[in-house]
Amino acid sequence: MAKEVAVLGVGMHPWGKWGKNFVEYGIKACNDALDDAGLEWNDIEVVAGAETVRNGYAGYVAGATFAEALGWSGARVSTSYAACASGSQAINNARAMILADMADVILVVGADTTPKGFLAPNAGERWADPDWLRFRLMGCTNPTYFALYARRRMDLYGATEEDFAAVKVKNARHGMANPNARYHKEFTMEQVLASPMVADPLRLFEICATSDGAAAVVISSMEFARKHNVDPVKIRAVSTVTPTYPQTTIDMPYFSTDSAATVDAPALTFKDSIAQAAYEEAGLGPEDMSLAEVYDLSSALELDWYENIGLCPKGDAEKLLRDGSTQLGGRIPVNPSGGLASFGEAVPAQALAQVCELTWQLRGQAGDRQVEGAKAGITANVGLFGHGSSVICSV
Repeated sequence: MAKEVAVLGVGMHPWGKWGKNFVEYGIKACNDALDDAGLEWNDIEVVAGAETVRNGYAGYVAGATFAEALGWSGARVSTSYAACASGSQAINNARAMILADMADVILVVGADTTPKGFLAPNAGERWADPDWLRFRLMGCTNPTYFALYARRRMDLYGATEEDFAAVKVKNARHGMANPNARYHKEFTMEQVLASPMVADPLRLFEICATSDGAAAVVISSMEFARKHNVDPVKIRAVSTVTPTYPQTTIDMPYFSTDSAATVDAPALTFKDSIAQAAYEEAGLGPEDMSLAEVYDLSSALELDWYENIGLCPKGDAEKLLRDGSTQLGGRIPVNPSGGLASFGEAVPAQALAQVCELTWQLRGQAGDRQVEGAKAGITANVGLFGHGSSVICSV
């Protein structure tokens, strides 16, 4: 059975700190996606919402929220939670409904309004919630974990502070050409390295902000697209894998790894397995990709992703960066959108924003950040509590 579905339309509300209700952002993204698809709201059969959860508590009843805000139409709804991977979970659920002939056209949407500063736990005592416990017992904010990953990379592969700064410089330059990015400012290496140290070795300009924003994608069956005379970008694969025991690399929000004393570690780490599953499903490989959108929660984490998605062997990410291979005009541009360095993070919308960028690139509609001759692209991120996320799109 063919697993391809069509991307008919995409839309975004620009990222920023707007101080408004998340629904307002989502409606703008939905209307833009519907306009892009050439459809009316009443054409939509299902609304698939990506939800955010703040430290164990549901924040937004996303599917029904947007169905109501757009005007009750009798559409079915679904709501997905997978932390930073919520958007890809929502896409996967929508795709499953289409492939099961339960619907022909579905609107997928995620939106967020974030608090100021680091994401932190809500008030209350929740001793069974590891995300709450890491704050209560260790005082570990997200940047603390990002710094541990960065230090690990330095120790294993010789990454330098200059490498981390260079990722920020690259992504900021890409983001200058993206009207939906929050930040439109170029940085020099000296400016990044002079910014305050937040969690050694990571500096302020190397850690993504928390942002407000929204993204929406209209997907359909290939038959529906053909009936509407559309030659669409196709979703070839969606990976939502979880870790395999024993997980020997620490993941936020946990305090320790699994032991491999009696059970051998899996051949692939969790983050390696996310993209591998997508490649296998799509029948493609890293060599077929024209671009990648990866989750640069910190500049250092982008380097890990180069290896996790198979762009280079372990330990070679810094070489790929230094060679210019991952910048626009290079062999495999990474984060031509500007990434989280230019956007900040709007949790349930971010994986959808990655798919929006792939779509614009594959259509040749990315303007001054266009990857020439783009034929296929991959997204990658990971959500709290073992949620893998990767989407492969192609022309």
